[in-house]
Amino acid sequence: MSVLDKFDLTGRRVLVTGGNRGLGRAFALALAEAGADVAIAARDAERNAAVVAEIEAGGRRGLAVQADITVRADVTAMVEEVTAAFGGIDVLVNNAGIAIHRPALEVADEEWQQVLDLNLTALWNCSTAVARGMIDNGGGVIVNVGSMSAQIVNRPQWQASYNASKAGVHHLTRSLAAEWAAHNIRVNAIAPGYVKTEMAPVDQPEFRQHWILDAPLQRYATPEEIAPSVVYLASDASAFMTGSVLLIDGGYSVY
Repeated sequence: MSVLDKFDLTGRRVLVTGGNRGLGRAFALALAEAGADVAIAARDAERNAAVVAEIEAGGRRGLAVQADITVRADVTAMVEEVTAAFGGIDVLVNNAGIAIHRPALEVADEEWQQVLDLNLTALWNCSTAVARGMIDNGGGVIVNVGSMSAQIVNRPQWQASYNASKAGVHHLTRSLAAEWAAHNIRVNAIAPGYVKTEMAPVDQPEFRQHWILDAPLQRYATPEEIAPSVVYLASDASAFMTGSVLLIDGGYSVY
């Protein structure tokens, strides 16, 4: 097997949450380009259909599932639907998330809960639901989308709820990796820096000094620049890697 063959995902069955825009869409398309059949889970039917069409245009099987992954029953039904369509799930990419910029004393209880529910509890719901099938099938891979915000405090905006949720993602990644290694399930995470998506207004001038110029590379990333790292973690190229958090932040956190 050549080095490049180790990145090949032909025959792998993948589920990407939040896979219809931004980072999730880029991940879904990159994984499909590497050979995987890809299911996406998100709530917007029109966006879902567009991404599935892009996946299928590349010759892979695509599937869209509408689900509220903060609800355990929806997650169970989602996993059953994808498993029935694909025959199993080999790779789970926990991408869905939300960020709210607000000073801590102004964060309403329901906002705090919303961020924790989607960024951390939903990841827990999906991981534990998919892992059961992976164990039965002899193993699998889980890739969690964390953030550099798990280990820094962003500025000038305040976002304590988001930072706390992503710190939880990183340590849950390590915890599940340790527990499920015996079942041949590898669990890793990526920790992106500032990426140009609908969730991150990187082009706004008030953020340029702290978000862009403070990073050694002095620019933001595109989703397509982050996606190859997800392919790496999903593939056999990272076969000896579990419990790791791969930081992709343009050098932002070195200072």
